[in-house]
Amino acid sequence: MKLPGHDAIARQADEHLVTHRVKLPRKVVERPIRQVVKRLVMALTVLVATALIVYADHDGYHDSADGSVDLLDAFYYATVTLSTTGYGDITPVSDGARFTNIFLITPLRVLFLIILVGTTLEVLTERTREEWRLNRWRSVLRDHTVVIGFGTKGRSAIQTVCATGLKKEQVVVVDPSSKAIDAAAAEGFAGVIGDATRSDVLKRAEVHKARQIIIAPQRDDTAVLVTLTARQLNRGAKIVAAVREEENAPLLRQSGADAVITSSGAAGRLLGLSVLSPAAGMVMEDLIQQGSGLDLVERPVVRGEVGKTPRETDDLVLSVVRGHRVLGYDDPSVGTLQLTDRLIAIVRATPGNQVTPDTRPLPHD
Repeated sequence: MKLPGHDAIARQADEHLVTHRVKLPRKVVERPIRQVVKRLVMALTVLVATALIVYADHDGYHDSADGSVDLLDAFYYATVTLSTTGYGDITPVSDGARFTNIFLITPLRVLFLIILVGTTLEVLTERTREEWRLNRWRSVLRDHTVVIGFGTKGRSAIQTVCATGLKKEQVVVVDPSSKAIDAAAAEGFAGVIGDATRSDVLKRAEVHKARQIIIAPQRDDTAVLVTLTARQLNRGAKIVAAVREEENAPLLRQSGADAVITSSGAAGRLLGLSVLSPAAGMVMEDLIQQGSGLDLVERPVVRGEVGKTPRETDDLVLSVVRGHRVLGYDDPSVGTLQLTDRLIAIVRATPGNQVTPDTRPLPHD
């Protein structure tokens, strides 16, 4: 595989140069711009109402310039009064105008200030609250799953791991597209906007504390660079990567990936199988779809199965995971099942069926 040179990588980073920030999921009632516009409309409404009140009683006011108060003077007086500037060139002189200033203009002035000051305080409070949430999120986040790329492959991977019981709070998405991160946040996942080939971006996703990393970018060369960077930051995490071309799979394994999925090759084999045997293709598609029909699961051996052969279990066992070896169900070395074994089996999909994560550390050279 031909990787892009240093200059090409730099150009690619510049193209995706975004302020590397973390976006936590939250319930947004209104967009910030809509809130600002609403408050601005309210302030203008108060201003117009004040000007009309003054103009309705313009005979009770005196303008030091020409003595009379017209509509423009009324708006001018309302502006300087609500903003507490008060030049004093237009003043209420009649009892009715002063009464109006006490019981109408003054409350409107207070309301106007509340709207303006309240907007500023809310912005500052929101920033403080967001910073506090971000610091708290970083302090408690560990043993989580980091997903690089929120495209079709990344979304499907997240759906699969969440279907097994993983909480959304334990998933962090990294993608250079702000729209993709917005979509991830809307679904309840934390997201980091930035180029995942950069170590500072992965550090914002707390990759060094992650238990497993799913790498599903659009390009194979990106997958290799991300895998190298992620393995450098976290030597013990389980890394699973996807590539388009099968010839690039060995390079990903050399870069530190524990498992490599060839998306185009897998799709092609499924297409060929469906041509040769449509029924077999339907079964394979059913196994791939999580939570419907048949499911392929990995589970520990229960005590009632200890001493039995894989064929004697209630589930259709395909392989036995013993230590770091994956043995076929008919492998003579399997013998009988041990309590420390794990089974890869086909079961009928039910809400209780879950893939139990293997928490044992993986060996790395």
